[in-house]
Amino acid sequence: MAEPRARNRRLLGAAATAAALLIAAAGTVLSGGTASAGQVGAMAATAGCGKAPTLRDGTYTIQSGGRARTYILRLPGNYTSSQAYRLVVGLHWLNGSANDVVGNGFYGLQQRSGNSAIFVAPQGLDAGWANTGGRDVTLVDDILRVVENDLCVDTSQRFALGFSYGGAMSYALACARPAVFRAVAPIAGANLSGCSSASQPVAYFGIHGIRDSVLNISSGRSIRDTFVRANGCTAQNPPEPAQGSGTHITTNYAGCRAGYPVRWAAFDGDHVPLPVDRNASSSWVSGEVWQFFTQFGDTTSPSSPAPSASASSGTPPDPAACRVTSKVNAWNNGLTAEITVTNTGASTVNGWAVGFRLPAGQAVTGGWNATYAPLSGQVTATNVGYNAVVAPGASVSFGFQATHTGDSGPPAAYTLNGSACTSA
Repeated sequence: MAEPRARNRRLLGAAATAAALLIAAAGTVLSGGTASAGQVGAMAATAGCGKAPTLRDGTYTIQSGGRARTYILRLPGNYTSSQAYRLVVGLHWLNGSANDVVGNGFYGLQQRSGNSAIFVAPQGLDAGWANTGGRDVTLVDDILRVVENDLCVDTSQRFALGFSYGGAMSYALACARPAVFRAVAPIAGANLSGCSSASQPVAYFGIHGIRDSVLNISSGRSIRDTFVRANGCTAQNPPEPAQGSGTHITTNYAGCRAGYPVRWAAFDGDHVPLPVDRNASSSWVSGEVWQFFTQFGDTTSPSSPAPSASASSGTPPDPAACRVTSKVNAWNNGLTAEITVTNTGASTVNGWAVGFRLPAGQAVTGGWNATYAPLSGQVTATNVGYNAVVAPGASVSFGFQATHTGDSGPPAAYTLNGSACTSA
């Protein structure tokens, strides 16, 4: 199935034990209230847990639906069969390829994962995802069967994402395999690959540009609303950035069924997979998508630092010395704030909570690389799974969108784990 404009096509261009383990995820507080991930699934040991793997990084051919199909596999750097890993399926765009998905690091998630995930990039027929007769859903079924027979996968944490036609295919997987995929993140997607059913909930994060000249944002809103209904969320028209603002706005829907949030990010841009806000050096997409996926449970890879005693017990982390810089971009009645906190102490921070005071009239409507509560007044930003550790001299960056009633000034009175920070 072709997409409308050829000029943009270049851009499209268990753990070794059989006992079930309940996965409980921490909620994310953003616009529209709290969308929390409850205890919604049990991790089952796949056949690959506890046995020596035969699969390695590489390109593989598989028979699916009477055809030879291919996929690329990427394992964590220190894979061990005694650890159950997340599994992420990355889907390419029209006239793109599995190699392209590998080349952009699975939309930036591979770098974010910290060796906590197995990544799979299937190759579509005719460089697309027509999914005729459900053939591409069947391909993913067959790939998962092979991979999970050989590797140790946390079956409660399978995810899919893709751009354009790949976004459409991730939507099709959510419709067809709601018991398989915990969450999906279509980027600039549409209903191009079909939707066999959408009566069962799947955590859903839709991303779309307000100036998309290939797949109008209305198509992204439409497939989003399918899961707004399936997940029992309260219908709304979430805020979207003004044209020319160079920003994005992320909103969590309210009222969703526990464990099945819907998130929507609209950005001021065209048909691109990794949009960048004005004056930012990199895309916000990978950070926000990874945070969305990882809220559903933790898998600590052998190379990752173990959670600190204070973090696991709920006790606040130790105080730390810090320096803060911030940058605010404001327009009309909205703004974005980017905050960077540097650990100026001599000890590693393992789990952080950054407090700050918002000017009167400001209220957080969305954010990235942290969770925020409450949404106005004295706010605390808390680390997410992938950025909890900050070594001496290292920095962590996070940010948020907010509305304002005239005062678009930066946050003030920063603290890190209860200790006051200096502001640069």
